[in-house]
Amino acid sequence: MFLFTTPVFKETIWGGKKLEEFDFEIPSDHTGEAWVIAAHPNGNSVIRSGEYEGRTLADVYRLHPELFGASGELGAKFPLLIKIIDAREDLSIQVHPDDAYAYSHENGSFGKTECWYVLDCEENASIVIGHNAKDHEDLVRMVREERWSDLIREIPVHPGDFFLIRPGTVHAIKGGTLILETQQNSDVTYRVYDYDRLQNGQKRPLHIEQSLDVITAPYEAPEVPDYRGLGRKITTGAEVWHLADSDYFGVDKIRVDGRFIADYSVPFLNLTVIEGEGEIDGEELKKGDSLIITNKTTKFRLEGKLTAIVSWPVKG
Repeated sequence: MFLFTTPVFKETIWGGKKLEEFDFEIPSDHTGEAWVIAAHPNGNSVIRSGEYEGRTLADVYRLHPELFGASGELGAKFPLLIKIIDAREDLSIQVHPDDAYAYSHENGSFGKTECWYVLDCEENASIVIGHNAKDHEDLVRMVREERWSDLIREIPVHPGDFFLIRPGTVHAIKGGTLILETQQNSDVTYRVYDYDRLQNGQKRPLHIEQSLDVITAPYEAPEVPDYRGLGRKITTGAEVWHLADSDYFGVDKIRVDGRFIADYSVPFLNLTVIEGEGEIDGEELKKGDSLIITNKTTKFRLEGKLTAIVSWPVKG
């Protein structure tokens, strides 16, 4: 069974209009995010066709846990959240907490491990990942003194790059970047710095104390940068890149040219088409479509010429 979802749009001061490239009807030219698969109180996808048409994803997950390989325990939450992010301007310098801190300080929320697949970006674009403080004491001093240019670690970015962002990592998507984000189902973000910009005549609030609580110091960059993921294989009708394994999700990129039979032994799959068009088991697929491949569908057929990002929960 396939559950096609409708996106939830978020207007932001840093957003633009590139989400129109996915055939989305965005609310304004400051649309920063499309939550394409979401079951969160701040954004809940609606199933757009089939047996559960018109129901929210959160309701379907709660009432039919068997579709997701879940046990159906009381209060269970859908584990993942998939977004497409259009950063016309820079996002704030920020950090996310882990599960333990978020549960204790954010009303039982999940923490936030996330990853970015760079769909497109301007020439000479960059992102922020990590910081240059040598220890926590140095971090506190640099933040208190607002030595942002000394603190922030900025690196170049290119289309097709991939980054895994763990809790405690200082990070920011910079202007001119279009990203697909796979993350834990959480909306907890602590702003460290926001360029002193104004929204409705006022600075947006910062979360300095929470940030200093959760930022990992010193920052340890991966020994092998995961810009292109963990591996690539060529199989009949497709190329498959395994992009990420984390404690919470796995992520693949699939490029189909012809006919490809996929078989994943996982509770369920999220799939978003990022280029091209085709079919999944005979149902039409086009750029911008997102769906959940339920636990009842362990094997499926992709046909056409398309590229998709798929993800699955590891625990939730």
